[in-house]
Amino acid sequence: MSNKHYYIYMMTNYKETTLYTGVTNSLERRIWEHKNKATKGFTEKYNVNKLVYFEEYTDIEQAILREKQIKKWSRKRKNDLVNKLNKDWLDLYVDIR
Repeated sequence: MSNKHYYIYMMTNYKETTLYTGVTNSLERRIWEHKNKATKGFTEKYNVNKLVYFEEYTDIEQAILREKQIKKWSRKRKNDLVNKLNKDWLDLYVDIR
């Protein structure tokens, strides 16, 4: 039995015009990397640094499948998912640190 944890997460910029969906085995580290632009790419280019949604899994395969599922969704459906658990689109990073 594994004690590992995996996370799918959604981040946005502070104007909430862009949404990014990712998967990681260390949510706190990964969000820190996005916030500090430690990784070049999409989130750095579009200043995506506000964690607005995440789910936790114990099976990496399930986490990856969920990430792929969400990535295919329309923006409205992604917004609805965030709104269910974080209607004010607060930065959840402060809660996971």
